Amino acid sequence: MALHWLLVLELGLYAGCFICGIVAAASVTITQGHFAGRCILYGSVHYNTTSHSLTLVNSSSPSLCYFVTGISVCIAVYCFSLTLYWIYTNCVDQDVRRGRLCMNVTLVLCGVFLFFLLVTGCVLKIGRDHLCESVIHSPAITRCEEAQDKPWSTPYVGTQFFSSLRSAETSVWVNFFFWMLIAAAVVVQRRQGSEFVARGEGTSGNPSETEPFFPSSAVPPHSLT
Repeated sequence: MALHWLLVLELGLYAGCFICGIVAAASVTITQGHFAGRCILYGSVHYNTTSHSLTLVNSSSPSLCYFVTGISVCIAVYCFSLTLYWIYTNCVDQDVRRGRLCMNVTLVLCGVFLFFLLVTGCVLKIGRDHLCESVIHSPAITRCEEAQDKPWSTPYVGTQFFSSLRSAETSVWVNFFFWMLIAAAVVVQRRQGSEFVARGEGTSGNPSETEPFFPSSAVPPHSLT
């Protein structure tokens, strides 16, 4: 029997979560690298009127960006591993069942991931807004994204800082939405009651396997005496 359609949907969502996690982690890491390893979330920017360039005055602890990156990478690794496991199960194993206990564990993990994604999304949103408020106060800049076209003092490279942070934030919220759908799919599977087989012929066997060894119509030899 092929994979249950709800499990197929769940695997598709896992693949989407993997992509979102990689995009978020890469965006934050690249932005941090462009600012000499400093975390610009909740930071402040100063506009130098002499050189007409922007410079990063204050920044957050690098551990804040590491936290965002770490959460995204952990979720991506989990989704990738789980997807490979079910693909292997479907292609190699013949009778692997997903029981209620496994679904309960998945629901617990969904709750944990949703919590951390919510925290990560809020950190990115509030941290980026705080940075942009500082940027907008600079002369000749009315929107935060305009700062990407302005020169930055060495060693900072701010050509893509706003786009990268926005991509990271969007990826986190999309990841959050996908995990809500995963939780809903698992709940539906639990409500269906019985375990379903990932691959195999189910519980039905061949006629030779299900027939009794002695037919019920056969008369035992000792009854003839």
